[in-house]
Amino acid sequence: MPPYSSPGVYVEEVASGLAPIVGVGTSTAGFIGVDAVFTPPTGVKLCTNFSEFKKHFGDFVSPVINPKKSILAHAVYGFFKNGGTRCYVTRVRSAKFQDALDEFEAIDEIAIVAAPGCVDEAEQEAIRAHCENMGDRFAILDGKETADLSSTNLVNTLKPFNSDYAALYFPWIQVYDPASSANILVPPSGHMAGVYARVDNQRGVHKAPANETIFGALDLQYNLSKAKQDGLNPDGINCIRKLNGNIVIWGARTIGGDANGEFKYLNVRRYFNYLKESIDEGTQWVVFEPNTPELWAQIRRNITAFLTTEWRQGALFGTTPQEAFFVKCDAENNPPEIRDLGQVVTEVGVAVVKPAEFVIFQLSQWTQQ
Repeated sequence: MPPYSSPGVYVEEVASGLAPIVGVGTSTAGFIGVDAVFTPPTGVKLCTNFSEFKKHFGDFVSPVINPKKSILAHAVYGFFKNGGTRCYVTRVRSAKFQDALDEFEAIDEIAIVAAPGCVDEAEQEAIRAHCENMGDRFAILDGKETADLSSTNLVNTLKPFNSDYAALYFPWIQVYDPASSANILVPPSGHMAGVYARVDNQRGVHKAPANETIFGALDLQYNLSKAKQDGLNPDGINCIRKLNGNIVIWGARTIGGDANGEFKYLNVRRYFNYLKESIDEGTQWVVFEPNTPELWAQIRRNITAFLTTEWRQGALFGTTPQEAFFVKCDAENNPPEIRDLGQVVTEVGVAVVKPAEFVIFQLSQWTQQ
């Protein structure tokens, strides 16, 4: 039996012929490699391990020979090393960048989009627009490789725009390159996509992918201090830091941070994407049913059962399901004029668990009297 909140609910749904809502996948990535040296292969290839990537795109190559191809290989390798299991990969020239996004649009499974090493604002803007227009995927962007940390305009240098459908990570990470037998700097987006997948599978998409070790990272382009991060974090520039000998992710904000309101935390945005897509796909049967109070009741039961499961798994805030969410589908939000248009409207409200980004406590020293 599925982990429904009540056996009675499950029995009633089965009796009515309705399939329970199943959560969609959230960790399949789409990688775009920009290659100006070699003619890239055509089309998008599904890779479920690094051997499949090598079959379609070749093995590691020295960054001296082809830096762009080297970046893509390390990104996909880092994705699988950090917990990723499925990704779609394509390699295009800069002029065909939008064509790659158009191909991704037809692949419903993709939930994360990254173009490793692409720090051009036009290309990053294209990824942002793609994710916002699709409404069911999230972009991972790389910060610039080099930056003047002493600059008073560091935030403006690193932040291309504000968007609650994207996250940006800084600085680049150092990894071992088997093609040159040396340590090289690579953008972190591929490794980050793998961390997203790892956290999604271990804890759930509602958990922020932060305070997580990046497997395969040996060092950083820049070692950032707490003071430096304090100036970047409010604007949604997620820092990667070296703490206790580990390379860890020390930020979980969308680009723009505080300016994005309720969606300043990337896990909140990704969780909303997950809920919307899961409920949308799980209620497609509605289009064939008469728009009656009986239908509204079925919709309420189906969505309530799904959200109760989410609440039991700790994704929603509240001591009871009633505090954690509500589902409204009745005559009030489905008046005759709405029904005449062939629409059925359901209003869903959820209280999402947010990360405790800042834990504040007070220390007192008492002198001996």
